[in-house]
Amino acid sequence: MEKHLAEFKDELENFKIKTRQFYNKELSVKDYKGFSGKYGSYAQRGGNASMLRLRMTGGILTKDKLKFIVNAIDKYNIDKIHFTTCETIQLHNLTEKTVCELINSAFENGIITIGGGGDYPRNVMCSPLSGVEDGEYFDVMPYAIKAAEYLLTFVNSVKLPRKLKVCFSNSPKNIPHATFRDLGFVSNSNNTFDVYSAGGLGNNPKMGVCVAKEISPDDILYYIKAMILTFLEHGNYESRSKARTRYMQETLGVENYVKEYNKNLEKIKSEENLKIEISCNKITKTGTPKDIESDFIIKQKQTGLYAFRYHPAGGTPEIKIFKKIYDTIKDFDDVEIRISPEEEIFIINCTADEIEKLSNTLTDNAKNIFETSVACIGSSICQVGLRDSQGVINKLIDGIRKCNFKNGTLPQIHISGCPSSCGTHQIGKIGFHGTVKVIDKNPLPAFFLHMNGNDYQGKERFGQNLGVILENDILDFLIELGKTVEAENKTFEQWFENNENGFVKIAEKYIKK
Repeated sequence: MEKHLAEFKDELENFKIKTRQFYNKELSVKDYKGFSGKYGSYAQRGGNASMLRLRMTGGILTKDKLKFIVNAIDKYNIDKIHFTTCETIQLHNLTEKTVCELINSAFENGIITIGGGGDYPRNVMCSPLSGVEDGEYFDVMPYAIKAAEYLLTFVNSVKLPRKLKVCFSNSPKNIPHATFRDLGFVSNSNNTFDVYSAGGLGNNPKMGVCVAKEISPDDILYYIKAMILTFLEHGNYESRSKARTRYMQETLGVENYVKEYNKNLEKIKSEENLKIEISCNKITKTGTPKDIESDFIIKQKQTGLYAFRYHPAGGTPEIKIFKKIYDTIKDFDDVEIRISPEEEIFIINCTADEIEKLSNTLTDNAKNIFETSVACIGSSICQVGLRDSQGVINKLIDGIRKCNFKNGTLPQIHISGCPSSCGTHQIGKIGFHGTVKVIDKNPLPAFFLHMNGNDYQGKERFGQNLGVILENDILDFLIELGKTVEAENKTFEQWFENNENGFVKIAEKYIKK
């Protein structure tokens, strides 16, 4: 990692020069976006501020990196930070001076931003509780870390058609969506991986293609390089809209895609030695077990240890929370933060007493399943966003709280401001993605409504698109749905199992034809 930090840091002066040109109006928004994405930075909507995306392999946020963020908040008066569905941290509303200084400071603190955007290998994702989750097949985090280090070697050595997302899953919960990413390693109970590739969300979503079964975890780098070679050979360099790996399923056909992938795999195995060795760090910390019942406190497989789940509304916490978390955990032994694909964090390896301190500190945490809903950063910041996802999720949480529904009456929902699926709307039990609905020649803020998505391994499906609902009608729709579920004294999951048609009938009242 030190080698990569030194290599990429030499490029940062160029970022500073181009950023100055952009803010001086010497570089267009489009041209700057094509350049700055490599550095994990984009101009925000309007071109008057920047964002910076910090890569966090496997979602790991150490106490030292958290301290860096706390210090940056104080030094630069940062007022917005967002946890992303790709397990990264985005710093928003940055000035030209701030983003240029911050990117340098991040590197000095061991945080790489290169490849945080653009046509590069992106942040490697991992099940957030890997290594501590009771019932997991095995700890896949060490392999995610090795994969991330290896993928960084391709940032300056190849030109990919588009971005490449790689992830590792420790159980059938499939939290990082390993069965439908560009490349996913899916753990098995016999300490092997199944390998899925050429999947993805967004426009024209595709489930991944299984290209290998029960491979040795020591061989993962062969499968990563085979993915890269196949993408280089068969990815679309002519049309960006069709340049993601999932389109290779269409251009080659699934059977031929698997053949081409395995041809590259065999070539690499005959020419290179990419075997890896992993030494896992055992957690030796223990605590006194206590009976704790909460959706936000998870019992670890280590005796007497727990993980605290903190989910701020829309994945965007109040800025003061970062210092509160750091001040609370800085003296806790072996405690680590993991960012989750559901825009939340898990603070792991806590004793029961430490969990109590966190509970008393993070009083703004979600109160129920609905409040753990996922929303992208939205159109108030994103250049390509159509709807203000953050504004919508906050309005919905405020409105639903007034109904005093029991926990579980409404499920977690997923909101994307556009079809790109940064809010993973296609795998939510209820999902929305932004659009415009023209009524009587008036363009109105609206969302497509999706129903019954699922990311659980073996049950994966993308939600059914039911049609367009006006933004102003979403709260009323959810309230009517909640009242219907509550009247039967069931959770949404229990109700929906036998009432898909009932869901559709309620939705039809709000769908605009």
